[in-house]
Amino acid sequence: MSENRVHRLCREHQIYSTTMKRRGYARKPGPPVHDDLIVRDFTAERAIQRWVGDITEHRTDEGRLYRCTFKDLWSNRIVGYSIADRMTSALAVAAIRNAALRRDCDGVIVHTDRGSQFRSRAFVSTLNDLHMVGSMGRVGAAGDNAAAESFFSLLQKNVLNQQRWATRDELRLAIIVWIEATYHRRRKQRRLGRLTPIEYETLHQSAAQAA
Repeated sequence: MSENRVHRLCREHQIYSTTMKRRGYARKPGPPVHDDLIVRDFTAERAIQRWVGDITEHRTDEGRLYRCTFKDLWSNRIVGYSIADRMTSALAVAAIRNAALRRDCDGVIVHTDRGSQFRSRAFVSTLNDLHMVGSMGRVGAAGDNAAAESFFSLLQKNVLNQQRWATRDELRLAIIVWIEATYHRRRKQRRLGRLTPIEYETLHQSAAQAA
């Protein structure tokens, strides 16, 4: 059915989407180690051309849980992520290495904010080892990494804010299941022509092979 009909039915039955109040962070961005190669152009002409990454956190009764993800701007697929109890450079390194598995990533642009994890020697060295090109937005310009933050907004509303999480393992499992089973395979996206990321990739890769 059309989106207008969905909105009308939801309004008539008083069904509302969850909302999120973004938490403020006291992190002070440091100097960039890369130029901004994206400049808010969150599009890509093909897979494995432009990725955006970010790190966020959420509380559990055991303490905070941190997650770093990288999203392909072509299909919106989460190509790599890592989840840990501490927010260190190892978190970002593990996520980008997971993204590089089973892919030829030579020349891919990896765009992030100026968080210390992405400016660390370990992360920059990993990009060089994988033949990737780093990119960073400006200080105080949230829109420079909006494509990465939009995914976290969805995750926050659909998983993190749904209940109180007792343990880190419980939340970790819920995040993985939502990414792999729901976001990738069930959640249709307007920018992808009402397809899921997996459907979009399968359709276009099949068409390319046929051609």
